[in-house]
Amino acid sequence: MASFGWILRLVGWAWVGCDTGPDFSFKNWTCTDLSEISSLKGLLHEQFRIKDFSSLNYFLGIEALYCNSGVLLHQKKFIHDLLESVDSSASSVIVCPLTINEKLTASVGDPLPKPEEYRCLVGKLNFLTHTQPDISFAIRHLSQFLQTPHVPHMQVALHLLRYLKGTSEFGLFFSHSPDLALRAYCDSDWASCADSRRPITGFCVFLGDYLVSWKSKKQLVVSLSSVEAKYRAMSKVAAKVTWLSRLLFDFGLPSSFPVSLYCDNQTALHIARNPVFHERTKHIELNCHFVISKIGDGLISLAHVSSDAQVVDILTKGFLGLLIIFIFASWGFYHPPT
Repeated sequence: MASFGWILRLVGWAWVGCDTGPDFSFKNWTCTDLSEISSLKGLLHEQFRIKDFSSLNYFLGIEALYCNSGVLLHQKKFIHDLLESVDSSASSVIVCPLTINEKLTASVGDPLPKPEEYRCLVGKLNFLTHTQPDISFAIRHLSQFLQTPHVPHMQVALHLLRYLKGTSEFGLFFSHSPDLALRAYCDSDWASCADSRRPITGFCVFLGDYLVSWKSKKQLVVSLSSVEAKYRAMSKVAAKVTWLSRLLFDFGLPSSFPVSLYCDNQTALHIARNPVFHERTKHIELNCHFVISKIGDGLISLAHVSSDAQVVDILTKGFLGLLIIFIFASWGFYHPPT
């Protein structure tokens, strides 16, 4: 590509900023750049053997459905193939990915005679989190036991398949809306791991009204209080917001600052706004300094959200069906239009 005089920058997993001269630039491809895209395809075709599939409809198990207002990404075919492969297509549907009080441990039950089947199933389920963020907590829970899975672990994985059977046609919707404002939520479940007592961090980030980033992950250390656990979760989402902000900048997309970061713990918010460290808080000082520095830079601003309106609880614990419906609507997790 150097022969064309292209200047490339690697942003995330994409090459952008490909300038071929003063009269040709394809930093941002849109439907109005058809002539430039056609020219680019011609240049690539001269150097490589390429095939033009036109609009993206199916890629690595992810299906794209287009409508006038945007695009919806889902994995219906992948889920149906998975159900058939484990002979679960005839199972009844359930309304929650994980039982609300489900607390698996590493030693519960008898070891599986074929642990590779469990590992294969969890790996496929993990791939579904690209368009099914609602199962992220359940997958994180099951992934802890890949080394020596037991019978109860497989039973929970099969339970998750029955849930996916009912949500196979749902997916993440992305609108054509010009709103590119970032908004983030974070939460944690203190001492929730039955084996290590480490908390679980959950966060999600929205671009406009649509979910673009999420995570459910066990924290690296044991927290001495729920406030400490919340603060560590806050520092994780602050780091993600920092990266996404730089990504938008590199793509030349406008965004507004500061980014609102919502947390449902008033004490954690108070510590961030009043960084006075004493015996009870100095052990979380590093996390505090990172969040405080981002506040001082004008990148984020902290805001309180009530527990009833917290949209990341499903990333830190099991939930009942009615609450999942609320979270689906908040995430932009929709059924494809008929």
